[in-house]
Amino acid sequence: MELYEILPPGSGKNRAKLRKDIEEYHTAYAIDFDDADIDTFIARRPDGLAFDKEEKLCVLLEYTRAMDTIEDWAEKKEQENNDRYSSLLGFINHLSHREKSGWKASQTNFTTGVPGSLHTNQFLTRLESLGVKNRNKREAIRNRTVQKPLSMSDMILMFFFIALNSKTDWTLKTYPQKSSTRTWKDLIYTSNLQGCN
Repeated sequence: MELYEILPPGSGKNRAKLRKDIEEYHTAYAIDFDDADIDTFIARRPDGLAFDKEEKLCVLLEYTRAMDTIEDWAEKKEQENNDRYSSLLGFINHLSHREKSGWKASQTNFTTGVPGSLHTNQFLTRLESLGVKNRNKREAIRNRTVQKPLSMSDMILMFFFIALNSKTDWTLKTYPQKSSTRTWKDLIYTSNLQGCN
């Protein structure tokens, strides 16, 4: 599969034809629309696209971070993403059928929790479906995906610690004096406990 950059809305040369095709799609499926709906439809873009020219597959890729504080956080975000792009998938498949091109469009979502949690088997299976057949490569991608938000959290905590323990006027006014006596280890421990809830 090949990955492609998605151009900004309106950057193509055939915008008028695109509008006409979108209107035809909405009419064919009895979907109410107005000009604003068409503009919104054109502006809706997934995070990425992957194409398999041999199999004639177009895969919309959506990468999402969600708060994982409720039990079914990943399933809810998955449904939101599917709902967001269902009309776009329908449109692509409609055009493919109308033009008898043989292409099929689908969607693959990758959802991680804000602190780096994810559903491992689902994540690895989706990578494999995109052509990442090597198990070690899939694991490396998963590890980097989880590590990134953890690294960001570490960086934020480090800057927070520096701000609390510096003598600049803005930090002394913003935080109570008592807070500045906490150690770096206290901050990490507290952060880790909060992330476990």
